[in-house]
Amino acid sequence: MAVIGLISDTHGYLDPKVAEHFVNCDQIWHMGDIGDQDILESLNKLKPTTAVFGNIDSKEIQWNLEEDEVIDLEGLRFLLRHIVGMPPKYNKATKQLILEQKIDVLICGHSHQKCVIKDKENGIIFINPGAAGKQGFHKDRYLMIMTVENKKIVNLEQINLGKR
Repeated sequence: MAVIGLISDTHGYLDPKVAEHFVNCDQIWHMGDIGDQDILESLNKLKPTTAVFGNIDSKEIQWNLEEDEVIDLEGLRFLLRHIVGMPPKYNKATKQLILEQKIDVLICGHSHQKCVIKDKENGIIFINPGAAGKQGFHKDRYLMIMTVENKKIVNLEQINLGKR
C-alpha cells in the first residue's frame, strides 16, 4: 500500500496546512506551476517529492525537473504532466505518452479545477487535484491524498484548503 499526496499549481505559495495533511503520506507528487524552488525544498523535507514543471515555472525549475514523469506503483502506471487537455481529448504529446507508456492513471494540473474522471475512451483514470496556491481564477484551494494498493486506487480524498 502507498499513500501519495497530490498537489498542483502552488504558484509560489505553500499553505502551512499542507504539512499537516501530508504527514501520513509516503510520497508527494507535484503537478507543476510550482512557482518557487523553496516550495520543492519544503515538500522534500516533509516526504520524498516527485514534481514536473509547469508553464509558469522559471528556467531554473525547468532545468531541474522533467515535463513528465512516469511512475510504476502498486501495479499501476501513472503519468504526471502539467498541461494535458481534458478527457478524452488530450494534447498530442500526452496522447502519445498514454499509448506508448501504457498509462493507467493520468495526473495533471494547469486548469486549477479539481477533477476525477474515468476516461473510458482511453482506458485511464484522469485526476487533477486542483490548485493549492492563491493565484488564478479558482475560488477554493485543493489538494488530494491518494491511496494505491494491489493495482487499484482504493481511496482518493479531496481536501479543501480554504478560499483563494
